[in-house]
Amino acid sequence: MFFIQMSGFPGSGKSTLALEIANRTGCIIVDHDVTKTALLQSVVEGEIEENATGKIAYNMDFALVDFYLAQGRSVILDSPCLYSEIIERGTAISRKFEVKYKYIECYLNDFSEINSRLTSRQKRLSQISEVKSVEAFHNALKHCKKPLNDDFLTVNSKEPLNSYINQVMEYIYK
Repeated sequence: MFFIQMSGFPGSGKSTLALEIANRTGCIIVDHDVTKTALLQSVVEGEIEENATGKIAYNMDFALVDFYLAQGRSVILDSPCLYSEIIERGTAISRKFEVKYKYIECYLNDFSEINSRLTSRQKRLSQISEVKSVEAFHNALKHCKKPLNDDFLTVNSKEPLNSYINQVMEYIYK
């Protein structure tokens, strides 16, 4: 069993990779955009304050991860991973269930390609539709959090998925 935390800038290919891993392993995907979108729909209806949705969504994400790991299922958390707390919670829940912790970063340092992907996808309420500036993009890339140890995998998600999926699967099972 394993718990995988996906990471990367919006539009970098996290969800595409998570889906391929799930198809190959049978694990469950907990998608932060799905959780946060559901909460934001409640904001529109006036039931929740908008500034609380991110934290509440992560709490719900980890409650679902805990629930599925307790059932003996492997899980992928599909989220940008912009906060150290997300990694801390991920490693703690992995220890709790004595499962392998895997961190996979989809890295795409191409402002034009990211914007192309963001504008061409079917957007959820919680997702950005474009990056406004190159500076904001590079700043966000610099602040993406990684585990303190060196046990993580970064893939160049500008390349086709089939060029790195075998490397990803080897990393998961090692």
